[in-house]
Amino acid sequence: MAEVSAVKKVGIRRAEKTTLPVFSRARRVAFVGMMGALSNILFLASVTVLNWGQVALDLSHMGTLIAGFFGGPLAGSAVGVIAGLGSGLYFGSTSGLMALFLPGFVFGKMLTGLSVGLISRGLGIMGRKRKGLLTLVSTLLGYVPECLFTVFFFMVIIPLFAPPAAASFLVTLLMPILAKAWIEMGLMGFYMAALVGNQGFTNLVSRLWS
Repeated sequence: MAEVSAVKKVGIRRAEKTTLPVFSRARRVAFVGMMGALSNILFLASVTVLNWGQVALDLSHMGTLIAGFFGGPLAGSAVGVIAGLGSGLYFGSTSGLMALFLPGFVFGKMLTGLSVGLISRGLGIMGRKRKGLLTLVSTLLGYVPECLFTVFFFMVIIPLFAPPAAASFLVTLLMPILAKAWIEMGLMGFYMAALVGNQGFTNLVSRLWS
């Protein structure tokens, strides 16, 4: 009986160590919400103040990247889902293809948050002294799954489920969309390299995520 009691005590201590306090969980939920809001605000900026006719600068993945690098794959995925809601609702309503664009944007952006979080955790980027270049490369690599999904979405999903006239037009937009997206991801990669190298910003986010 004494041995059983000892085992129970060890199990309780381990559970206490692995279970986050309620306050910490609340802060993490708030952090995910703030990053999701940041992503959607930046998306709104891309269709308003950062829109110059045929050219629009979309930096909405910044919140996703911050969450992925600092919070890990689950935080990155959650923020990616929130970020995809804004763009999915907007393009879904303007195109009349809400049933396609909303889940497509949500899933695609979730992939980037998940991938960046996994890469960051796997390489231990936040624990390294020199992490700027690695952050830039990780940002670009983290976009690869979403890029591949975007190709599949435009080349397979849209032709299957969108009206023929709309599908034939949307397929022609694939290459410009991908080219623009890679440029934006490169730009955001530079921004992230600067942020992870800034001790003040790193300390602030670490307190929010602790």
